[in-house]
This record gives sequence, structure tokens and C-alpha cells, in this order.
Amino acid sequence: MAQVRLIKNIGLGDNATGIQTGTIHEPTVATSHDNIFITGNWFAGRSTDNGAGWTLVNPFNALPPAAGGFCCDQIVLHDPSRDLWIWILQYIAKEGGNVFRVAFAPGDNPTAWNWQDFSPRDLDSSWTDMWFDYPDAAVSSNHLYVTFNAFNAAGRWQRAFAFKLPLDALKAGTALTYQWWTTTQNGSLRLTQGAADSMFFASHNGGRTLRIHGWPDGSNTVGSFDVQVSPWTPDPFSAPGPGGVEWLTRTDSRITGGWVSGTRAGFLWTAGPRSGRPMPYVKGAVVDVTTQALVEEPDIWSQESAYAQPAACPNAQGVVGVSLFLGGGPRHPSHVVGFRDGGEWRLAITSTSTHGPLEGKWGDYLTCHRHDPESSEWVASGYTLQGGFDRRNVEPRYVHFGIGS
Repeated sequence: MAQVRLIKNIGLGDNATGIQTGTIHEPTVATSHDNIFITGNWFAGRSTDNGAGWTLVNPFNALPPAAGGFCCDQIVLHDPSRDLWIWILQYIAKEGGNVFRVAFAPGDNPTAWNWQDFSPRDLDSSWTDMWFDYPDAAVSSNHLYVTFNAFNAAGRWQRAFAFKLPLDALKAGTALTYQWWTTTQNGSLRLTQGAADSMFFASHNGGRTLRIHGWPDGSNTVGSFDVQVSPWTPDPFSAPGPGGVEWLTRTDSRITGGWVSGTRAGFLWTAGPRSGRPMPYVKGAVVDVTTQALVEEPDIWSQESAYAQPAACPNAQGVVGVSLFLGGGPRHPSHVVGFRDGGEWRLAITSTSTHGPLEGKWGDYLTCHRHDPESSEWVASGYTLQGGFDRRNVEPRYVHFGIGS
């Protein structure tokens, strides 16, 4: 039986983070040979020797300021087909709006950043009271796709956006032309890792329905279809650990994991307890994008602890890897990685927190990407609390894992 093989499992110290950490940490990571780039709230760190040593890349001043200054959310990607680093940063709203920045650098000089900023007003001059939040990003064969929610100054959701940027232009460092699409019907759009000629992304469409969007690389048109899944509950999210310490107070049911392999797109999210699932768990849905039919529902669940906040990515052979959290009952929040082996999930804990978080706050997203150059393996981001319960005790984690026996 195949098992999870932990190749690198590294907890980052203060030299990598500058103690610019929080329990709403949202770490992301990407690799290129011996180069590793990891981000979180509110730091970025880099290793040039496969994780042996780390240095802080301060997102507050590594790039010029914009809008009201750097805020928090970040995503890092590496596109091996063009040896291209991509760094997405979100900035604070100022005068009713903010920007997100797409920075890009060649693989052989990952500090030589070019960038372009995007604001709601650039898209429509009447959108003067709108700011971007909660990013996602993925690459296809030829494009970078980025999604964001948009809120007004009162904090009310307005719409969701998807952007498509050509990777060749990013590689060349030339002026960017891009396409964008927006909807007022569905928020928190989750992209599929592993896309080739089309990008798929999904969100909940009320009750048991998923709305799945498709955006081909060679088209200006976004299509969509709906799929019904088996019943699940969007709350409550509670899984107190040792001492009754909660960690899911701000968890919700937004889709946080998405992948595509061949004609099948899969999505993962956190669901509340139900019959046969006594704790919050990860709900899965895999759809055939050609027949638009539900294929399987590969849930991840436990009798004694909650699984939450999953990320996913297929390796080069189409095997789905995951990064997620496990906590409650006998354990404080723990980081978990694994993969889908036939009809079973093979999972391994990388680290377990010594404490639960203050105010029960944990989240909101993780990443799982293919390792470069070992495309049959994965890299994942995670974190735990070590030695205490506030943000200074957050230990980000870089994990390189594969399939063992």
C-alpha cells in the first residue's frame, strides 16, 4: 500500500519570517530546483539551498508602495514551462479602493521583479467604492489566472473577478494585455491547479449546487454549468481541542481546493457535521467537465477530529495531492499532507501545535503545488503554533512530499 513520503519537512524560524506572522496565516509556497519562495501573513521568505537556510523578503518594502500600503494576502507561484516566478500581493484600501499587484521575475534572477497593479477603477471608473480581497491564482499552459472577491467600504460583498494574463508577456517583461470577467452571482471563485488548455473554477451556488466555470486559453468567453452534490451542511464549525480550546471560529464553507486532471475537475471545502460525519470534515466533488456529470465525492473525515481548509494539486501523473489541517478532540491544530490512492486518501501529519489559537481563529487557505523539477512530487505550505498561542508562536512549514511504499 502506498504511503506518504515526507522528503523535506521544515519549520521556519524568525530569520525567514521576521516574526511577521499571524494565526490567520494563509501561507503559500512554490519551488524551482534549490530555490523556494514562501509567503504568509505578513511575510515572505526565500531559500536558495533547498531549505537549509532562509532569508526574509519583506513584502512591506521589497517592492514600491501602492494604494494604502501592503496589507496581508499573498500568493506565490512558479511556472516551470517558462521558469517564471509570480508573486501576487494585496494592498490596503485608500480613498475607497485598493490594488492587487502581479509581480514577476525570471527563474535565474528571482529578485528582478517587474510588476503591474490592478484596481477596480481601472476596470470601471464608476467603481470608486470597491476593493479586492481573498485571492486565488493558477496557471494553465499559456496563461496566469487570478481571482478576487470585491467589497465596498461597508464590507459588503459586491462581485467576484477572474483575470487572465498571458505567461509569454510576463516572461518577456513587456506591457501586459489581459482579459477580465466578473459575476455578481457567485463569490470566492476557486481555480483548478494542473490546468492545460482551459482553466476551470467553481463556487457554491446555494444548497447542494456547485457552479463550475470554464475559460479556455484561446477564448474570450467564460462558460458555466451546475452540478448537484449530496447533502452537506455549511455549519456549525466547532472542534475544541485539549483544554476545550477552539480553532474553527472563523472557518466557512468556501471552496479552498481545486484541481483538474484530464477531463475531471475536483473541488474541496470544509463542511459541518452530519450523519456519519460527527466532526467538521472536508467535502469533495469530482466532475467530468465534458459530460458535466458528478463522478465521485472523495470526502476526508475523522470520527474524533475535524479536517478543514484543504488545498489540492495533481502531480504530473494526475494523482491528487492535498494540504490541509486536522484538529480538535485529542489534538491541537495539526498540518497534514497526502494524496489520493485509488479510492483512498493517504495522509500524514507534518507537525502538531503545542497550543490552540487565541479567540479560536485559524485559516484561511493553504497551497499545494507540483514540485519543480520532480513533477511526480508536491510542495505544500502549512503552519502550527509552537510554544505559545499568539501570532509570535506561529511556525510556518515547508513540506516537500511524494509517494512512498
